[in-house]
Amino acid sequence: MDQKKQFTYKDAGVDIEAGEKLVNSIKSLVGQTHNEQVLTGIGGFGGLFAPDLKGLKEPVFVSSVDGVGTKLIVAFKAKRYDTVGQDLVNHCINDIAVSGAKPLFFLDYFSTGHLEQHVAYEVIRGFALACKKSGVALIGGETAEMPDIYKEGEFDLAGTIVGIVDKNEIITGESIKEGDRLIAIPSSGLHTNGYSLARKVLLPQFKLDEKIDSLGMTLADSLLEIHKSYLPAISEIKNIKGVHGFSHITGGGIEGNTRRILPEGLALSIEWESWRRPAIFELIQETGNVPEEDMRKTFNLGAGLIVIADPDSAGEVKKKIHTAGEQAFDIGKVTVA
Repeated sequence: MDQKKQFTYKDAGVDIEAGEKLVNSIKSLVGQTHNEQVLTGIGGFGGLFAPDLKGLKEPVFVSSVDGVGTKLIVAFKAKRYDTVGQDLVNHCINDIAVSGAKPLFFLDYFSTGHLEQHVAYEVIRGFALACKKSGVALIGGETAEMPDIYKEGEFDLAGTIVGIVDKNEIITGESIKEGDRLIAIPSSGLHTNGYSLARKVLLPQFKLDEKIDSLGMTLADSLLEIHKSYLPAISEIKNIKGVHGFSHITGGGIEGNTRRILPEGLALSIEWESWRRPAIFELIQETGNVPEEDMRKTFNLGAGLIVIADPDSAGEVKKKIHTAGEQAFDIGKVTVA
């Protein structure tokens, strides 16, 4: 009688030992992001964090979850995995920092069809690097190996961040008024939005490793520019009297995101020709003959963060932005709808 073939979990495409090796290889990376508020090391069922509430009258936790989108496809094709982890952390940090929150800790989710040690390590190294730069603890994560869900060489990322802010210091935009100025801080390229359009237009026409004169670098270098963290700039200016709101420019563009914090009855007057767009946006528009309306709705166009401030405070805001190592430029004002 023929003996039936035995099937193991590894035969099914899941290598538990590989996952354990990965955990061991990243322990030191993750540990470098920890401080005295982290009560657990890597490998537990849950991350424990004891927030320092001293000096906070009414502490409010602020959280956000996000992904990297189809920018990952560029990373797959370029076989470069050291930037997308930083993209995710910085994106999440910005999303809560615009509310005035101080980010505390981050949790990641990395899922793939077949776990490749060097790929996962590079991605997680990016998480740890970005967390360490911003004083954020990487206290937990999940690495999931799911055969048949992803194509070979593909993976997906998601991240959750939690921060804290005193209730009376939450920045909501409710103080925004007619005449307030819109002050932009430059982006570092596309950040993590608009890649479906960018790929559709550029990848059939250019090779990722091709150096493009107008960019001054390869297409891959440009498209994989790390999503900038605006935490230093926001921290420098959020307590200036007359700063009424911040807008992190993600999917939906400058108008779509900034309108989210405008009080009812107000609108935006944006001077679209007042700044020079980075070359990557010009390349996309010219190569794909992309309508201007689509460009404005899809991309940040070189303005990654908008500060909304009283005209009397604009000078101080710009000075503090420069102190934080950033540039600043005026792009318009708030008007009556």
